[in-house]
Amino acid sequence: MMSQTFRWFMNRGIYMRRLGDERTYSAHIDGIDEVSLVMLSAGEIPRELAAGRLHFGVTGTDLVYEKLPCRESHVESVIELGFGRASLVLAVPDFWIDVDTLDDLDDVAADFRARSGMRLRIATGYPLLVREFLNKAGVADYALVDSQGATEGTIKNEVAEAIADITSTGETLRANSLRILSDGLILDSQATLWRSCVAHFDRGETTVASDFLSRLKI
Repeated sequence: MMSQTFRWFMNRGIYMRRLGDERTYSAHIDGIDEVSLVMLSAGEIPRELAAGRLHFGVTGTDLVYEKLPCRESHVESVIELGFGRASLVLAVPDFWIDVDTLDDLDDVAADFRARSGMRLRIATGYPLLVREFLNKAGVADYALVDSQGATEGTIKNEVAEAIADITSTGETLRANSLRILSDGLILDSQATLWRSCVAHFDRGETTVASDFLSRLKI
């Protein structure tokens, strides 16, 4: 995402560059001395924006929505950048031929609990979004299993019966014989420029922020 972010800003006359090699986490914005560029992982940026330690940050919609349940009071979207597109989806094994909708999943979950005495397990790295989505759809008798990587493999490894994961092309899901439910889209995501609602802006910083945004024609 870093190189695409740099390119997006460069196309709008703001030149960002890394200082040092690819292992260096220092960077600089040419021509705007009053702005400091901080290199963080995409997952850290929502937290820093919400704490007011960053004024602006680029990260995915999915990460902001997952990590900031009260996001409206902490951050606001400035502009979507048009790259890093992916979708958070609910997927089941291909051999569940009679399971195509959330209602079907609810029936399977109820049957699974009746037969096994256990709740149907759904592996995901997005528990907040998935729980909200399933509860709104009326799906019960499920348990979320934390997965921070290789979520598609959790069914084969008998860690879960279904998954909710981020995908851009669906190829990894298909390679692992998984199928997205017809109404299983939880969230569309893309790289977005966010502004902190809690960071302090003094008079000088307000002027710099206005100049920064005006260069983006916002």
